[in-house]
Amino acid sequence: MGNTLITPTIIAKESLMLLSNNAVMANLVHRDYSDEFVSGVGTKIKVKKPATFEAKEFDRNNGIQIQDAVESEVEVVMDKLLDVSFEVTSEQLSFSIQKFSEQLIAPAMESFAQKVDQYLTSLYVDIPYYYGTAGTTPSKIEDITGVRQKLNDNMVPFLNRRCVIDSSADNKLSQLSTFHEAEKVGDNGTALREGSLGRKFGLDFHIDQNIRKHTKGTLAADAPGITIKGAVAAGATTAVFDGANIAGTLKKGDIFTVADTSGSYVVTEDAAVAAGEITVKFYPAAPVGGFANDKVVTIIGSHTANLAFHKNAFALVTRPLALPMGLSSEQKAIVNYNGFGLRVIYDYNSQYKKDVISIDMICGVKTLTRELAARLLG
Repeated sequence: MGNTLITPTIIAKESLMLLSNNAVMANLVHRDYSDEFVSGVGTKIKVKKPATFEAKEFDRNNGIQIQDAVESEVEVVMDKLLDVSFEVTSEQLSFSIQKFSEQLIAPAMESFAQKVDQYLTSLYVDIPYYYGTAGTTPSKIEDITGVRQKLNDNMVPFLNRRCVIDSSADNKLSQLSTFHEAEKVGDNGTALREGSLGRKFGLDFHIDQNIRKHTKGTLAADAPGITIKGAVAAGATTAVFDGANIAGTLKKGDIFTVADTSGSYVVTEDAAVAAGEITVKFYPAAPVGGFANDKVVTIIGSHTANLAFHKNAFALVTRPLALPMGLSSEQKAIVNYNGFGLRVIYDYNSQYKKDVISIDMICGVKTLTRELAARLLG
């Protein structure tokens, strides 16, 4: 009776529900799912970015201006194959689905959710925009309004703005009356009771235990410090740094600023000093006027990379792996819903005479638009 009740399809549906409930970042970003099969880990696929439009002023003489609803494509590498396989006993297979879920499926899906969150929060390395002081936990309203300004300056749409923070920032911000006094929050305390900081200053706040910590490279130079070597033209995405006795490395995700130049820039590839200089690839491109020769470069210190972002800044992409041949339809299932897809295989290991259930998901993550996000340093 147990095998009849707990089928791969039932396990897959229960797993999908639990994965969706346990995920944090995965529920906050753009999700893309298709029923097309991929061949395996490393498969490259093209997914569509959400379309963008420009609001045009209506011209009474010429009428409306039709805009092309063209969704640009980006390539995503499906390089993450998550798998949880476990043995089950005859007794466990006779459980009710609720008990089976509590003891086996829930822990498996919690581990999936943790991994997916880690993949998505690691995309901070693509983001050059930031607010705050490296090494100092956000604790004031000014920290929130400051990172909000970064989004505003980049003209990020107001709808679907989010902010994910680590436990230290959660601890500090939760002490602010704006966050914990129901009469000031305006939600009758429901957000606090549900373990969320709610929506403040146009941002939906969420705590995420998988927020990443960035350790900057070791690059250093004697006074006056690291400097631009040779003028860097506007539009360039590569520069050379030098300095007296310069040594060390830059890491992908390091942020730097250039004296007398507005904006901040993120290192897009690891680099190391060679022959007294270091060649740096960065984003965004050098601004109008470029970088002048010998301007001092400041590297932002190591920090916790809390993230404020719009839903379409990042994407989680999943595709199903094909169901294996040689198994009956009762031993395998694929389910997908709202951007998640899972495959469940039920098999019997004749060598060890044990039943085995395998749950897997192949996925990839991608930064879609860097300008839709900013780091809130901690």
